[in-house]
Amino acid sequence: MGNIWELDFYSRPILDENQKKVWEVLVCESPTDSQRSVTSLFRYAQYCPSTQVNSVWLRNALEEAIAKSQTTPQKIRFFRLQMNNMITKACQELGIVAQPSRRTFLLHHWLQERMAEVYPLDPNYQAGANPSVQLTTEPPQPLPDALMGEKWVFATLEASAFAEMPEWEIGFGEAFPLEMLSIAPETKIPGAIVYSSRALPMAAWMSGIEPAAIVFNTDEGAKLILETGGNDSWLLVKQLNPATQKEATGFEAAKQQARGVHFLAIQSSPQAEDFAGFWLLQQLSLE
Repeated sequence: MGNIWELDFYSRPILDENQKKVWEVLVCESPTDSQRSVTSLFRYAQYCPSTQVNSVWLRNALEEAIAKSQTTPQKIRFFRLQMNNMITKACQELGIVAQPSRRTFLLHHWLQERMAEVYPLDPNYQAGANPSVQLTTEPPQPLPDALMGEKWVFATLEASAFAEMPEWEIGFGEAFPLEMLSIAPETKIPGAIVYSSRALPMAAWMSGIEPAAIVFNTDEGAKLILETGGNDSWLLVKQLNPATQKEATGFEAAKQQARGVHFLAIQSSPQAEDFAGFWLLQQLSLE
């Protein structure tokens, strides 16, 4: 997997001399495995005057970030869909793929830190709500027939087990270090395992749609939904029976205890010792 960055470009709760909100670009390297130290990941931040908010300024900021990191990312993820045109244009001019994605876990954590510890220290800080994300999830689509699993189960792993993840045989997948969320080693991490005779094609397809979170949805029935990309979603399970609904409720409760962290695994059968696909996920509140 090539180098991936996460990007946010939006206004902050800080006012300039004209009482306009200051904008800021945040760029960080996306952690793609469970072992990488968070402190070793590249980060870049720069304020932008409200009068210069455009793709040219953003492209120049990205050029500076690339120069400082001495690395050009293969892909840049972003979650603010209302910024799609500006971000895509700036990235295209640099030959970088811009990808709407909710797999912006480190960026989200960093932004929360700055909202609590950085912006309030600025003398021009403006306390109060800072509405910034317009996220409308599309109705869930059925998975392609060729990629429907034959069986699936809920499962749990202790957080400490992910220390051994680099030793697992995984065809496609992505993780992140749990240290950035201060999750205790004994914490139970819930997940769903899908079994399919076409496990590898299914995992390859999943790797291209940016898996972000699994959600138990009780609206108009009991469904298990996979959220992907910027606002896409897919029906993993169309209708849960009463027994699995109880398990799904337990899955959601365990997810809350684990700060939204959970996993999706794809295997060819319950007897398989390798994974065609394995993704560590986190359900975020993108605010």
